[in-house]
Amino acid sequence: MKIGKNLIKRFSESDFFYDFKHAPITIVSFIFVISLSLLAIFADFVAPTNPFDAGSLNLMNGFTPPMEPNEFTEETFILGTDDQGRDLLSAIIFGLRVSMFVGISAVILAMTLGVTMGLIAGYFGGWIDSLIMRIADIQVTFPSILIAVLIFGITRGVLTPDLRDELAITVLIISIGLSEWVPFARTVRGTTMVEKEKEYVQAARLIGLNRVQIMYRHILPNVMSPVLVIATITLALAIIAEATLSFLGVGAPPTEPSLGTLIRIGQDYLFSGEWWILLFPAITLLILALSVNLLGDWLRDELNPRLK
Repeated sequence: MKIGKNLIKRFSESDFFYDFKHAPITIVSFIFVISLSLLAIFADFVAPTNPFDAGSLNLMNGFTPPMEPNEFTEETFILGTDDQGRDLLSAIIFGLRVSMFVGISAVILAMTLGVTMGLIAGYFGGWIDSLIMRIADIQVTFPSILIAVLIFGITRGVLTPDLRDELAITVLIISIGLSEWVPFARTVRGTTMVEKEKEYVQAARLIGLNRVQIMYRHILPNVMSPVLVIATITLALAIIAEATLSFLGVGAPPTEPSLGTLIRIGQDYLFSGEWWILLFPAITLLILALSVNLLGDWLRDELNPRLK
């Protein structure tokens, strides 16, 4: 208990927390990210209805405008309903869960792969370094969204039709994760090449630690600061990539729609007057991606002493 109080006191008196308190845009972004994350986590308890329970839907509620009673059922919905009569607020909350789950999982995959490749390339050097970096150079010549589409298409083609919808989210995570590992690898490689020449690494070699122990026990903790910054920024890119793929119809299945799927559905009805079906999911996606980006920018400036 005493240790916890000391940690809280040290954090509250740190320069990091002081700078955070004096960055109003960062505070607002942090509040938005936390609020949207809590909505996604507790969607089952927060959402007014379960929009993906077909038995609870009433088609007569379809295309109900926001805050206006339906002409047939007299029900009112805060953000209106879509073509199937689903409460749009509930659909956004559940879609937010899918988008954030895919984004966070894809970043974890990209970070794990990129950090591992970067450590190996930076520590061993030679032909291993050249091979990994040439693969990275080839990948960055193509837009990451095209790489994700390619991986998604190949993986879906290998699966049987029965498994495609069942594993669609997993395939989506793998596709985005494999398209975003390069920034992690390049950053970790450069830092590892500097760290491996320092005295503490030489001391670790002298006491008999093997290369894997040195890389993960000693070098890895010293390269994590820039990795965390890249992960935050990549999270926003991953969420947008997921929305893009779902908007194109190659992402989340209709049974588990994400924000991108909801935007694609809304786009079909935009010019027929049902503007709310597109507007509210798009605003939610914009707020989420912008808030995460602003947090990432602040972390980059905060953890880089050269920018202070």
